[in-house]
Amino acid sequence: MKTKHRILSAILLAAVAAAPLTYSTTAAAEQAAAAPAKANYYTKLVDIDFVKKYAVIPVRDDVLIIDSRPAARKYDIGHIPGAINIPDTQYDELAPKLLPQNKSKLLIFYCEGPECGLSHKGAFKAEKLGYTNIVVYTEGYPEWAKQGNMGAVSPAFVKKQLDAKAPITLIDSRPKARKYDKGHVPGAISIPDSEFDKLTDKFPTDKTASLIFYCEDVSCVLSPKSAAKAVALGYTNVMTMPEGYVGWEKTYGSGATVNSAAAPAAATMASPAGKGPEIVQGKEKGSITTASFEKILKEAPDSVIIADVRDPAEFATGSFKNAVNIPVNTLDKKIGTLPADKTVIFFCSTGARSGEAYDIVQLLRPELKAYFLNGKVKFANDGSYTIVEAK
Repeated sequence: MKTKHRILSAILLAAVAAAPLTYSTTAAAEQAAAAPAKANYYTKLVDIDFVKKYAVIPVRDDVLIIDSRPAARKYDIGHIPGAINIPDTQYDELAPKLLPQNKSKLLIFYCEGPECGLSHKGAFKAEKLGYTNIVVYTEGYPEWAKQGNMGAVSPAFVKKQLDAKAPITLIDSRPKARKYDKGHVPGAISIPDSEFDKLTDKFPTDKTASLIFYCEDVSCVLSPKSAAKAVALGYTNVMTMPEGYVGWEKTYGSGATVNSAAAPAAATMASPAGKGPEIVQGKEKGSITTASFEKILKEAPDSVIIADVRDPAEFATGSFKNAVNIPVNTLDKKIGTLPADKTVIFFCSTGARSGEAYDIVQLLRPELKAYFLNGKVKFANDGSYTIVEAK
């Protein structure tokens, strides 16, 4: 009898071990529903709610989302925002270049739905390469799109549409003078996110028209914000190009420019309210060099007002010590609260919104001492940061 019980117990344990697992990372700390099991499925499966937490712009440092579908026929024309493309047929070539060096980083594979095995194949291959934190979103992009989540397109798709003179409306959501005028995708119109409500007359009257929004790169939130506003207006065919102008320029070179008057010049060097380190102006008029900014942060942060002009949600993920949050789309209403006896230094994630904030000050309160940090700023979970100054 005891032997029979042991046999039954062994059978039950084997059945449990063979069943696909619903996976949950430490960061998520919760289970996600698994898709129906198939013989070729990877064992750790997640659902759309799990993926939504990671499929965000700016892209997160703790995850890499991988689209295993063919580029031209699938990925280029619609993918989860922030996902990179490693087609199964090019896995051996692309994986060493695109997969992270950190073998414990969360990898989320997906493809075309429950009948598609490409994502599972990619997951197994990643496991063989030594990656230890891998999951598969089995329902993939079809479910993502069906549930009304924003889709993304690649610069290659946009180029094909423009070359074919397809009926698309391509919208640059960056500040006009600071970014669009200096270089944009040919054929794009300028509707800065901060001026969206004032420029809705530039959109097509047909609410089914194809709208594609872009801004700087995968760290820029302006195009997702504008795209969401377009959806709220009733447009039903809205996409983003997360790689933005940086991705376009990398692949196709510099785009079109617009001749415009230069922004008002600031003093070459100035001292913040007569105390603390001197401010050294950067290449862009009104900007401050990274070295000068970091010296002020280290030696006299209280001698200036450090204004974070990103959205509150971005501010909550990390900012400089003592920084105040003044989203750029609220600056015109709050500009009267800025003190006249202190230098104000604006910053954001790419230099686009901080430059726009500087321009707003020059227009509305030119007597203020103001500068902006023209570069990419990124904050880590431990509070550290990196600044890459614009070239």
